[in-house]
Amino acid sequence: MRKKHFLKSLFLLTILGFFSNKGLNALSYSDLITDLSDIFYSFVDKNEGQTSFRSLLIPFGGRSESLGGAYTGLCDDINFLQYNAGAGAVQKESQIALFHNMWIADSKMETIAATTRFKNIPHLSLGGFVSCFYLPFTEYNIFGDRVAASYYSETLAAINFSYNFLAGYDFKGFSLGGNLKTAWRGMPNYTDNNTNEVINNSGLAQSGLAFMGDLGLLLQFNFLKFYYSRDPNVRIGFSAQNLGVSLTGWGQQVVLDDPLPSLLSAGISVKFVKPVTLSLEFQQPINLQNLSTYLKPYIASGISLEFTNFLSVLGGFAIKGGNPRFSVGFEFEVAKVRFNFNYTLDFTSSFSPLNKLSLSLKLKLGDKGRSIIDKQVDEYYQQGLIYYAEADYQAAIDVWKEALKLNKRFDPAKLGIQSAQYQIDMFQLIKESLRLD
Repeated sequence: MRKKHFLKSLFLLTILGFFSNKGLNALSYSDLITDLSDIFYSFVDKNEGQTSFRSLLIPFGGRSESLGGAYTGLCDDINFLQYNAGAGAVQKESQIALFHNMWIADSKMETIAATTRFKNIPHLSLGGFVSCFYLPFTEYNIFGDRVAASYYSETLAAINFSYNFLAGYDFKGFSLGGNLKTAWRGMPNYTDNNTNEVINNSGLAQSGLAFMGDLGLLLQFNFLKFYYSRDPNVRIGFSAQNLGVSLTGWGQQVVLDDPLPSLLSAGISVKFVKPVTLSLEFQQPINLQNLSTYLKPYIASGISLEFTNFLSVLGGFAIKGGNPRFSVGFEFEVAKVRFNFNYTLDFTSSFSPLNKLSLSLKLKLGDKGRSIIDKQVDEYYQQGLIYYAEADYQAAIDVWKEALKLNKRFDPAKLGIQSAQYQIDMFQLIKESLRLD
């Protein structure tokens, strides 16, 4: 056990590039822990842990966790549902995903999620997810005998909607959306101290019901892009999460519960070269029941290295309180099914039993023919360029109008029509000027 913790601390120390004045070889286990604690003590928040439904802060797992949680400004797969509700309208394909996250102390998180876009309304997205966090609960009497065993759980359900406004060929518009969410905290029943009999519905008084919502915004554009692709290489996202209230005391007098773990987030992702994606995130927790309560912000960063279109390696680092987190994961795709394996290392991680390990399976259901339409638009545009080069301007206009019937926001066709019409008007003006009265 001592060796396990030493290796974890040594790994953290090496990543941070911190060397004690005693020398790395001379450091003892207690020295490492003390030095690391001193480094991150300033990040400890005295107001942390005063919110209910703490499972809202646990990631589904998968790609977003592999990137250290720096995802609000990226959101390029179904994990956007947890980080930026506005990003659904820019997803390339409809998706269904399953997540399994082994957290700490035998706790686990299971999630099923789905999202889709539409062929006839291509800039609209709908989706949703159901997530369940659960932890074994065992009650013992004063003699140490087990008298009750059950599970503590928090179950969350959400529906998502988003729309990409003003999207075009050059300017990709802005995608705005929201989540409507409800959650239930299930407390297990406990026993009577005198009879050791389980009291029916005794856990109901401590159970809770929450209603909340998320808002998200995602912007896309090109900047310092050193490769060819229609996809913009910079994304900036903003998100407000878990805005709502929680109620408790069911079966008795229902009262307002502790505040939810609400967050304001801002993130950015950049891809200067195609194989490498960098992301950075800033999160500010807020207390909606007492806005004057200051909570320290979270910072996260991530990197994705895409070796092929079916294999990627990801890593991330985050500071949330006084507990730094390192994450590493890899993704691979087989027959439209994408798998992600992730491990997160921090002071709560354990190798035996193994926890902070997440697995995800994402089924890509296609784009409902949008790529076929895009290909046909490109063909019309290319044919129009040929007509234009041959000075057959009217034919070029006719073809480009067909392209706009398929995609009314295809800006190159609009510019082409304007240019071709200008040429026609100029020739007509010249012919009229040469006419003899």
